[in-house]
Amino acid sequence: GRGIVIRVVFLGTAASRPTVGRNVSAVLVQRLGETLLFDCGEGTQRQMMRYGTGFTVNDIFFTHMHADHLLGLPGLLRTMGLQGREEPMDLFGPPGSTRVLKDAIHLGVDRIQFPVEIRELQPGQSLGDDDYEIMAFKVRHGTSAIGYRLKEFPRLGRFDVDLARELGIPEGPLFGQLHRGESVEVDGRTIHPEELVGPARPGRTLVYTGDTRPTRETVEAAAGADLLIHEATFSLEDAARAHETFHSTAHGAAEIALEAGVDALVLTHVSARYSENPAPLLKEAREVFANTEVARDGLSLEIAYKPDGVEVPNASGA
Repeated sequence: GRGIVIRVVFLGTAASRPTVGRNVSAVLVQRLGETLLFDCGEGTQRQMMRYGTGFTVNDIFFTHMHADHLLGLPGLLRTMGLQGREEPMDLFGPPGSTRVLKDAIHLGVDRIQFPVEIRELQPGQSLGDDDYEIMAFKVRHGTSAIGYRLKEFPRLGRFDVDLARELGIPEGPLFGQLHRGESVEVDGRTIHPEELVGPARPGRTLVYTGDTRPTRETVEAAAGADLLIHEATFSLEDAARAHETFHSTAHGAAEIALEAGVDALVLTHVSARYSENPAPLLKEAREVFANTEVARDGLSLEIAYKPDGVEVPNASGA
């Protein structure tokens, strides 16, 4: 089977301010019934309605504290409250983000009826789950800023049930032990997991930079990723301006994708100048890295597992 799909929905793809065709930054990631939101620009809740994603967000991850990445938070939280949400909400941000996020939560006079926790993440810090982790990595935007990498752990290799039966292994706990990489004894014979279990199968990796100049840290975080979502506010003709404002050009983002060896690059945070016609950004990036798209609001991508038989780098018997 295709396994669990990771779906990425671009709710807002404009830099700095909304345009007629694009809202400001927000990217939604849906995986196994869990919904994560990365950045929450003004009007994000309206985009959720528009693109039918629903409001049941588990956590929100902020890359930095510029207004176009967080002004959607107060309205979204109020709407969740009106809809009767009771589950706690976790907000994650870069070092020093607590005060701004607190202010955003308490904007207005109405209280929020569910608990909201704020956690700052240092670059290199990871949040673990059973089968994936989210790691913060340092980016360069002239302010406290991080990018995020969602990385699934390798899955166990395929277990050959028919062969296990042929070898006379009784069904039950022994199957699980073998699948997890433990040898078992059956009628005085030792059976080793590699006789029955194929190689570990790669999980998927998704990287979102938020706003940044091209950096070494992004290359390292995105090494071999299935998808890199990188800002590309400007084109090469504005390279000097991009550098001064701590932003990337489409060409610069494509160089990062090429060096990191990612499968696909999607550009976002598009300057108003290219909002209606992003073709120049696309052309510039594809000259460096062919598998590039420029995101548009409402773009929905699915990341499927790589087919079996694709080797996992250094997942020794995981």
